[in-house]
Amino acid sequence: MRRVRIVVALVVAVAVAAAASAQFQRRGGGRFFNPRIGPNPPYDGAFQFCRIMFRNAPDGDGGGWSVDWPRADQNLSFRFSELTRASVSRAADGNYNHILIRLTDQDVLSHCPFIMMTEPGGTYFDDDEAAALRTYLQKGGFLWADDFWGDYAFAHWEAQIRKALPSSDFPMFDVPLDHQLFHMLYDVRAIPHIPSIGFWYGTSGRTSERGRDTSEPYVRAITDRSGHFLVVMTHNTDFGDAFEREGESREYFDLFAGPGYAFGVDTLLYSMTH
Repeated sequence: MRRVRIVVALVVAVAVAAAASAQFQRRGGGRFFNPRIGPNPPYDGAFQFCRIMFRNAPDGDGGGWSVDWPRADQNLSFRFSELTRASVSRAADGNYNHILIRLTDQDVLSHCPFIMMTEPGGTYFDDDEAAALRTYLQKGGFLWADDFWGDYAFAHWEAQIRKALPSSDFPMFDVPLDHQLFHMLYDVRAIPHIPSIGFWYGTSGRTSERGRDTSEPYVRAITDRSGHFLVVMTHNTDFGDAFEREGESREYFDLFAGPGYAFGVDTLLYSMTH
């Protein structure tokens, strides 16, 4: 009888754990969980950096939504405030407000003219998320997807974003350097090839994180049929690290933070004026 009770207890424990795990996965899975996440600041009408939390697909290629968070979000907000006359939201302690949201959080999403995703090569969108993203973008929102490397990561991302924006209605193209995106406040005359600071130091200054497969950086866009930009994608480059790591190395800062912020500020300005 004692053995039976032990077996029953184990079965119950396993069933409870499985149910909890299933509920947790339905609410977003392990990639959504982070003990450092607190409540979002209230919307105050000023610019707030909005980062999208997403699940990673088992066959994806990426480190998850929290790569470069929160310092990239804070630092780009600070530089945007410093380098433009935009009103940027700040907390009572002086720190710059930034927001974490899921695509299905429509009330919060409606206050974000700009959203960012990091390492989108691992993304998984379900039907509700894809529909919510499409609605957001068609209402005037703007998505910047940054820091994914290689053909496989790009192909995986394209398959996911096409759930929201099918190619029949939303063309994709490489953005030429004479496009206004690159010349809003700063003249960006070359696409920065920005490696992560760890890779850069560990390889004595190399910038292509995966050899020949990532030897050239790209800026691509998805538009609607009228040519209105909905999504900008920075592939084979890591703007997020240029923002996050700006204070860790003067040499890294001198090489990558300046070009990174020039494009970042241009992109923010373009997203909110076009």
